[in-house]
Amino acid sequence: MVLEPLNTLKNHPGLFLTRIPQAYELCEAVNRPVCKIVDDIYHQQITEGNLIPNIEAAWNHIAAFHLGDNPGRNEPTTGEINFKNVFKYIYSRKYNGVLCMEHGRSIKGKEGETRVIQAYRECDSFEV
Repeated sequence: MVLEPLNTLKNHPGLFLTRIPQAYELCEAVNRPVCKIVDDIYHQQITEGNLIPNIEAAWNHIAAFHLGDNPGRNEPTTGEINFKNVFKYIYSRKYNGVLCMEHGRSIKGKEGETRVIQAYRECDSFEV
């Protein structure tokens, strides 16, 4: 079972689960290895920011990451999130789970598809 905190400011008004620390506390309370968190970077940026410190604090309960930049929920590099730093941190923790491309494209058509690939290559080009 995965818990996904969602933002109430733009997309999901009235929800109970809105922050990574809250999801962490729920996982701790359940105290079972099958209860995990989906860390949706887009929602987390809108609701609370502090991406890397929140990832660090909840690390033992994170099962997957959803990727999308803010604003616009398009590919990385189209908004305010420094995905290169996020990817570098996740890599440094030897993460071998799922990074879900849960976003649109900032440009339509073939050019947009090429731009998505270029964006991920750019974010993955950090120095180790």
